[in-house]
Amino acid sequence: MGDVETILVSLLVAVVVLSAAARAVNIPYPIVLVIGGLAMGFIPGLPPVELEPDLVLVIFLPPLLYSGAFFADLHSLKADLRSISMLAIGLVLATMVAVAVVAHEVVEGLPWAAAFALGAIVAPTDPVAATTIARRLSVPRRIVNIMEGESLLNDGTALVAYRAAVLAVGGTFSLLDASVEFVLTATGGVLVGLAAGWVIAAVRRRIEDPLVETTISLLSGYAGYIPAEQLGCSGVLAAVTVGIYLGWRAPLIASPAQRLTGFAVWEMLTFLLNALLFVLIGLQLPFILEGLSDQPPATLIGQALLISLVVTGTRMTWLNTMPYIIRALDRRSSQRRRRMGWRPRMVSAWSGMRGAVSLAAALALPLDFPQRDLIIFLTFSVILFTLVVQGLTLPALIRALDVKDDGGEEREELAARRAAVDAALDRVAELAGEEWTREDTAERMRGAFEYRRRRLAARDGDGESLEDRSVAYQTMVREVIEAQRRAIVSLRNAGEISNEVMHRLERELDLEDQRLEI
Repeated sequence: MGDVETILVSLLVAVVVLSAAARAVNIPYPIVLVIGGLAMGFIPGLPPVELEPDLVLVIFLPPLLYSGAFFADLHSLKADLRSISMLAIGLVLATMVAVAVVAHEVVEGLPWAAAFALGAIVAPTDPVAATTIARRLSVPRRIVNIMEGESLLNDGTALVAYRAAVLAVGGTFSLLDASVEFVLTATGGVLVGLAAGWVIAAVRRRIEDPLVETTISLLSGYAGYIPAEQLGCSGVLAAVTVGIYLGWRAPLIASPAQRLTGFAVWEMLTFLLNALLFVLIGLQLPFILEGLSDQPPATLIGQALLISLVVTGTRMTWLNTMPYIIRALDRRSSQRRRRMGWRPRMVSAWSGMRGAVSLAAALALPLDFPQRDLIIFLTFSVILFTLVVQGLTLPALIRALDVKDDGGEEREELAARRAAVDAALDRVAELAGEEWTREDTAERMRGAFEYRRRRLAARDGDGESLEDRSVAYQTMVREVIEAQRRAIVSLRNAGEISNEVMHRLERELDLEDQRLEI
């Protein structure tokens, strides 16, 4: 029990320290966390931390998949479905084949089925580090959407292929049987996800307790993943489907209080889960090396480097050849308008980093699996190479290629704010004629929204800039809010109000403060 407590405290402290260090050196936190975990693994006296595959696949994976799908842009996924499918299915299978061929040739005694299992393990990408860099450097949103869409689907493709390869060890492999199983497994996962999403939506429509709603949202990924796995379907695709379904229905089934609470909870949860996973990845190296003590180090390093280069090279080749083949076959004007230049494709090609799903799949191999220790080592090496080498050089590549956002997201946000203000003014005008409304209230609301309309028009270049006046107003209001906050804290400190009352009023002041940016 003492070791468990020490391990938990050590992991949480490591997450805090390494995340702060990542921010200080301006490096995406997954890279620093993996390197930090790697260093921690060799600290004398630290209790061993062995990553259980089921812990990742059952505990960590469903909420991360659900969260990514819930906040995904469904219209963008639909618009780029062909590109995403080519990466999530076509590139995953191409990577699996390329790695299998090379691994079978360079690793003595590695059977074909085991080689294909290795290929399936290292095929899926992890978008956390890449999207963190892309957003920080204002890469076009479409590139980020494609990265996230790819990562939502390629885990399902890779894990289904992985399962087929593992089952083929010691038996016969049939491409037809594997293809049929792939389709049935994927279809079953989507259907289970839709059913789970429908049930959860029906339940949440009848609940108005933010804490209960948020708890249900935390369990929603499991509600799709676990039944699908029990039925022999793709739990990954089931969790993703639940997330997409509920994310689309969320405005109709979630209350304002739940949205405020849920967003904060999910933001913290996804950070902690990702951070813990990347530290745990780094900590696995000592266990991996124990099983390879009889292998020459030079041979291991050479094989690891070769497999890593095959993984990155396959992605580079795919993204710089397949688009031209597609263009030759599909010359519709609608598709020509969506074509991406070679610079954004290079950024996408260099963003194929690997993460926890790959390592968990490798660790989940049966104990008697051929060359199991070597496969785990090669998987760890690919993760380390793609995260560190590609992650550290990606910002320089983005700057060198001058890949920047065209401001489309900012224009969309401004248009949405103006539409909301117009709708508010129209509704105020309608309500002003009702018997229960007061004229002074309607005038006060009309004046506030008219000012907001003028400010938004100025931001869009349609009028005189009001930013100086707005900043002065926000500064004054924040000073007044801070005075109120100090007053209620003083009352709490004097014992005149309870801590609960203070927090309730403080939350209202915080919400008022945040609304000033609008």
